[in-house]
Amino acid sequence: MLAAGVALTLGLAACGNSGSGTPQSDGGSSSAASAAGTVKIGFMGDLTGANAGIVIPPWNGANLVVDEYNKTNPAVKIELVKYDSQGDASKAVALAQQAIKSDKVAGLIGPAFSGESAQVAPVLEEAGVPSITASATNAKLAENGWKFWHRVLPNDGVQGPGIADFIAGAAGAKNVFVIDDKSEYGKPLADAVRTQLGTKGVKLTNDSLDPAESDFSSVVNKVAAAKPDAIFFGGYYAAGGNLLKQLRDKGVKDAKFFSGDGSLDKGLIDGAGAQNAEGALVGCPCYIATPDVTDPKVKSFADSYKAKFNADPAIYASEGYDAASVFVEAVKAGNTTTDKINEFIKTVDLAGVSKQVKFGDNGEVVAKDIYIYQVKGGAITLLGKATEAKLG
Repeated sequence: MLAAGVALTLGLAACGNSGSGTPQSDGGSSSAASAAGTVKIGFMGDLTGANAGIVIPPWNGANLVVDEYNKTNPAVKIELVKYDSQGDASKAVALAQQAIKSDKVAGLIGPAFSGESAQVAPVLEEAGVPSITASATNAKLAENGWKFWHRVLPNDGVQGPGIADFIAGAAGAKNVFVIDDKSEYGKPLADAVRTQLGTKGVKLTNDSLDPAESDFSSVVNKVAAAKPDAIFFGGYYAAGGNLLKQLRDKGVKDAKFFSGDGSLDKGLIDGAGAQNAEGALVGCPCYIATPDVTDPKVKSFADSYKAKFNADPAIYASEGYDAASVFVEAVKAGNTTTDKINEFIKTVDLAGVSKQVKFGDNGEVVAKDIYIYQVKGGAITLLGKATEAKLG
């Protein structure tokens, strides 16, 4: 996938001089592109940390589409550059500075998580480098007036109410215990679930946990005492699996366990144990191409993904593919500089694998579907859209 040729010089003021850090302008372009060469697009996220299972699939999806594009032997190839933040915001900022100043990327897929996105986006904004995240869902990210930031999935302001409607509707829960992990991802998502459940007349009990700890007995004891119909956890699968195991070990057997996209990984099952995880439900603003998919475009993607990575597409693989596809289409259209690529992103209307990819003025994707997944027989299965899915 590493392309031969000379890397295009982006000429950002933030790259290599003591200027203000704003992009240079050359007739509306941050640099002049050579007729043949390579454009660098970065990918940033937790690729080796505790929650890497959420980030490796979109990394694979991005690799797939870039590889497909480069195999056509285009005049300008794309080099996908990996930045492993391990989900650490401070590491992510340093990597973003490296991507801008040393590697001179023309765009970035990511960051993957909301916390690191909040820290990295201002750095990219100052340098004028466009980004598309395939998995960061914090709703407030779109409220900063950033012009170079985009995401290819609905935010938690959509995900939370969608899951809550399913909990109170199809799942029929009247007494719900909501737990968050206090993170920039987990707490706002849990709060969105709380707010929506509150409009449904559902009895609510709330608590938080520290995902860095391993003993959640304080929260577990409160859940056991509340005897809820359903439990919602706002956080990532590493803590989610551990929490679910401790709940079931405590005797909380009948309450349905729900979580959001941060828990949509086999790690949830591994952490809880297959028996404890059976029946767990996870909402996600993502569309996973399951083996039984019939749509020709999605099936072609799923088959190519499995052939390349010897695994079925998992969470955000489709979104990673679509985010990278936007950059590929920009380059194919002759846009090889940061601001020209950003202008292309503003107008893109692409039939992607996960959805129709089109962005609003605030960088949010226009499509708003939320999907419900359930653990069955030790595997994650798709029930359908939250507005249509039914429990078996």
